[in-house]
Amino acid sequence: MRAFVCTLCRMTIDAPLANPAARRAHARIHHLARTGPMGPAALLELSQQLRLIVPFTASFWAASDPLTTLAIGPARLENTSGQCDRFWEREFLVQDFNLFRDLARAERPASSLFRATDGQPTRSVRYREMNRALGLGDELRGVFRSGKRAWGIVALWREEGQRPFSAAEEKLVADLSAPIAEAFRRAALLRASTSAESPEAPGLLVFDQQGELVFFNDEAEGWLSTLPPTDGGDRSPSGLLLPAEIRSVVGLAHAVSAGVEQGSARVRTQTRTGRWLVIHGFPLRGPGDMPGRTAVVIEPAKASEIAPIIVEAYDLGPREQQISQMIARGLSTAQIAEQLCLSQYTVRDYVKTVFEKVGVSSRGELVARIFAEHYAEPLRDSLANGLLATQ
Repeated sequence: MRAFVCTLCRMTIDAPLANPAARRAHARIHHLARTGPMGPAALLELSQQLRLIVPFTASFWAASDPLTTLAIGPARLENTSGQCDRFWEREFLVQDFNLFRDLARAERPASSLFRATDGQPTRSVRYREMNRALGLGDELRGVFRSGKRAWGIVALWREEGQRPFSAAEEKLVADLSAPIAEAFRRAALLRASTSAESPEAPGLLVFDQQGELVFFNDEAEGWLSTLPPTDGGDRSPSGLLLPAEIRSVVGLAHAVSAGVEQGSARVRTQTRTGRWLVIHGFPLRGPGDMPGRTAVVIEPAKASEIAPIIVEAYDLGPREQQISQMIARGLSTAQIAEQLCLSQYTVRDYVKTVFEKVGVSSRGELVARIFAEHYAEPLRDSLANGLLATQ
């Protein structure tokens, strides 16, 4: 691996914002977080700016499904090509330090491997079996968390032999967690859905025990072409570019099959045009009940699939959700107050809070923003499927 030359002085490592260039980069990161959704171009700039403050050799960046912490697009790999399948296998199959799901619940949402292992990174299976093979040393991981939900994840690596990440650098990444999470959260709301051509039938991909793609149908190829690519990712031997959400679902499905994880491997994500999809991973078994291959299905998301994410993205509380649904049904303030046994003044306060969170100024705008923009297409798909089922 090409050596990364650190252009910052030792003082900058101990105090990441000690020089003007680092302070400008830090201000630029906050500007990116405040002003726009986290798309591929913003993700590239975020990586470039953070490197000026916290030098690193290689990195992995991705949005995440806030309900599962599984990686989705947009995603970016730098100097770690060809390692996606191994990365996700270890994330779910091996109990290790600084797993993303653990950081999502931790008091501080960022941690270095050197610090987590008390200066003994060889205690980490990931370090022994993957990082060292790539010539990588210390690893700093973080989740971009808004409230209790993680909307994005990052892993930064330094070359083997370089100084581990400092406590100050770890704190800086942790302090950036909430601002950057808002940019990822905003992306789930602001990407405009369009009626661009895409398959309607489910796509099917089948992976072997090593995580290699062995079969897929035409619909799967079509759906994959609509997903944001993982910048820097490698193509499978079949020629298909498999984005981060596919790799993470396969990794989790393997862990479910091995009995290490429970539940289902399932993630919600958006196409480049904003259409919501759901991706499921199913362990398959061969003769004699032996573990076999993994099936991955890609299909349009139903309204019930995306409702929890939209609620999380707008940060609506239970009562705010309830009142929003009543507004969508056309109920007046007086009718809402009567049904919920609240005063009209209290209902008006809730409505005002909902308007502020969603960024609208009228009931009509609220219905258009939440229900028309995010629910119309999934509901239309569900109705179409229901009509077909009755014919």
